[in-house]
Amino acid sequence: MTARSILIVEDEPLIAMMLEDFLDSLGHTVAATCDTVADALARVVQGGFDIAIIDVNLNGEQVWPVADRLAAQGVPYILATGGHIEPPPAQHASVPVLSKPFTLDAIEPALTEACSR
Repeated sequence: MTARSILIVEDEPLIAMMLEDFLDSLGHTVAATCDTVADALARVVQGGFDIAIIDVNLNGEQVWPVADRLAAQGVPYILATGGHIEPPPAQHASVPVLSKPFTLDAIEPALTEACSR
């Protein structure tokens, strides 16, 4: 396993904290946590992380501009969802998905898949 620096884009504080704990226990570091599309876009421009885990819906706002920016910069990312979403735009359809509620066992395979694309 390779230790990675990860950007979390999640609007639910408890879910973000749980994900941070899971990533820490797996030996990864959290570069930052963002809870809005605007904050996430600014953080993506700053860089300094290896991969992002992004919730597809941030307080009713779709996260596709963040996914577009990550893809344009060649930064791997994972889509996180609680389900009940429309299919992602075609350019994001093959991206790994982490379903909520997250499990520790699901995170590492998703990270590996995203980074090997």
